[in-house]
Amino acid sequence: MEIERAIRVEELTKRFGDFTAVDHISFSVGRGEIFGFLGANGAGKTTAMRMLCGLSIPTSGVGYVAGFNVATQSEEVKKKIGYMSQKFSLYEDLKVWENLRLFGGIYGMSGRAIAEGTDRILNELGFAAERNTLVKSLPLGWKQKLAFSVSIFHEPKVVFLDEPTGGVDPVTRRQFWELIYQAAERGITIFVTTHYMDEAEYCDRVSIMVDGKIKALDTPRNLRSTFGVASMDEVFRRLAREAERKGD
Repeated sequence: MEIERAIRVEELTKRFGDFTAVDHISFSVGRGEIFGFLGANGAGKTTAMRMLCGLSIPTSGVGYVAGFNVATQSEEVKKKIGYMSQKFSLYEDLKVWENLRLFGGIYGMSGRAIAEGTDRILNELGFAAERNTLVKSLPLGWKQKLAFSVSIFHEPKVVFLDEPTGGVDPVTRRQFWELIYQAAERGITIFVTTHYMDEAEYCDRVSIMVDGKIKALDTPRNLRSTFGVASMDEVFRRLAREAERKGD
């Protein structure tokens, strides 16, 4: 069992027939690190994330998440991670507290832990008055903050966030990132994809994929310095122009 780092990947590769979606990528992520995983459409980041979540078996190479091999111990991986996507993370026709109870049960939490955790989360978010509100009635920004809290309800070792702030205003995105910082301070490793390059600046380190390969990996500050530009948006655009393929 690999326990040195929250995530360790060596030469991880995924092929679909003659097409190599993820091409021998290698990196590691420390405990409590906020790691940005960037790439234009077609770069291979979604395929890579699916392998790290234990949802897709690598063609070759190795990957460890929360100490478990993603190819041979995928069920153990799933128990130790959280996941949130822009498209689906909550049940809209359930009440706020019912979503927390449902996911707490899925994650194997005890009834007492679910009850205590629900009260704590609702108070921390300022949602106590919305306990019995149907999720579909909440503003989008509130839904996303609740979805993130649900994804870390069971205190996972790693949480994967797939474009979690899509469609919300800059103020709400900043509030969402405060929740991310708090989780990282508790030792939860954050693995996040985003199309917002200002959010890349909030990460401890950032990798940028192009055509299935990692073309850059460093702190935002060092990447800006290396490329001689003023923003992560300029770094990303410069690398993305090298892409030859489209669609992920």
